[in-house]
Amino acid sequence: MQRGGEHSTERVDLIWFSEIQWDFLSTRKQRLLTRFPEDWRILFIEPFVLGRRSHWLPVRRGKVTVVTVPFIKNVPQGRVQLFNNVLFRWAVTIAGWMIAVFWCRMLGFASPERIVGLSNIYWGGLAASMTCRVRFYDANDDHLGFTSAQPWLRESLHRFVRRADLIFYVSDLLLEKLRPATEQRCVELGNGVEFEHFARPRFEMPEKMRSLPGAVLGYAGAMDWIDTDLVGSVARAWPAYSIVLVGPAYSRDWAERHAGLLRLPNVHWAGKVVYDELPAWVQHFDLALMPLERSELKRASHPNKLYEYAAAGVPVLAIDYCNAVREARGIVHVASTPEEFVRLVPEALADTRKAERQAFARAHSWDRLAETMVRELREAMQRGRRL
Repeated sequence: MQRGGEHSTERVDLIWFSEIQWDFLSTRKQRLLTRFPEDWRILFIEPFVLGRRSHWLPVRRGKVTVVTVPFIKNVPQGRVQLFNNVLFRWAVTIAGWMIAVFWCRMLGFASPERIVGLSNIYWGGLAASMTCRVRFYDANDDHLGFTSAQPWLRESLHRFVRRADLIFYVSDLLLEKLRPATEQRCVELGNGVEFEHFARPRFEMPEKMRSLPGAVLGYAGAMDWIDTDLVGSVARAWPAYSIVLVGPAYSRDWAERHAGLLRLPNVHWAGKVVYDELPAWVQHFDLALMPLERSELKRASHPNKLYEYAAAGVPVLAIDYCNAVREARGIVHVASTPEEFVRLVPEALADTRKAERQAFARAHSWDRLAETMVRELREAMQRGRRL
């Protein structure tokens, strides 16, 4: 069998149980799976999320088939934990499982030679019981950290991890939390960037930015993880600059909870921007910001926005919140404290190291990462056949 992204005459079927809906936000999963070889068939099982578009009938996204299965992504913290009720959890699980099995059979993904991948830990127990050639877990985030981490959910994750042939992880902190067995194959596979997508010049500035006064200090990503106090401090300290926030909020009440920030005269929230248009926003930032929460959850993360900013060539100012940021000190400005972050704005704005930033980003391309994942999965299939 040939390795990496090279062509192979053997068809490979892969099922990925995702915690993110395909069309909601462009994430690591889309960037990797769209780069898999043409002879791979991919079924992407996304969760049901109240208030968002679902695909109850399968749809095609390039080589990937996407279908929604009514298996709840999570139960919000601070509300009644319905899944703690065994009967409720059993009913939802069985219903979701029956629909997943139905679509696997109807779409031709029922072969015992298939690969089963997991990033939605609510599916862990069931995915661990599926007949397959290879199982892998993609530890792109601390998935338990996004939940109330009920005992049954921890067991769901660890049951799958114990049976996984491969574990991909984006940071050492995540791997330590999983505590894999010594014989399990663990591969560090960080996040990356579509370099040309972000580096190709977009000369036309988005209309919403054209009338903004002063330098534009911008953030692109999910709103839920930014340190809003820090963003507010920057806005108040530099009133002549415009703070532009680009991206959706997972929490429906985010804007309501942070109305004070959004009322500041130089803070502008653009909301969700489609992926194809995102580079035009980022390239017109005078300074790209990474004012992320310094929480245990974020310390274990690996931000692809770091590489997207760098590919766009714009100066970057980050708070020191994870290893990936610290390792990029050679091409970005990294602040140890919120006070230093605010103070560094003028210095970071004056950074002219565009070529160095783009060289750094090019070394973290999704093409390379996808080739590594495909190669590891092929080799795991070969090992499975020898057992």
